[in-house]
Amino acid sequence: MITTNLPLSGELAKQLEDAARAQKKEPAELLQEAVKQYLEDRSWAKLMGYGQERAKTLGIKTEEDINRLIAESRSEQRAR
Repeated sequence: MITTNLPLSGELAKQLEDAARAQKKEPAELLQEAVKQYLEDRSWAKLMGYGQERAKTLGIKTEEDINRLIAESRSEQRAR
């Protein structure tokens, strides 16, 4: 495990300590959970951005477009 020193403003440090105490956890645990959540959210945002770009490239604008493409794909698979 890597140990990192993070400078926190006095108010932020107090809020972190209060939140940790309320949850009966160490401040480091809350920070670790927050970083994990941040990285997961970032990963999802990146994936959503990719999906939006692909949809734009493929001309997908509505849910009906998606249903049509699924039906076409299934029809092609059955024809093989």
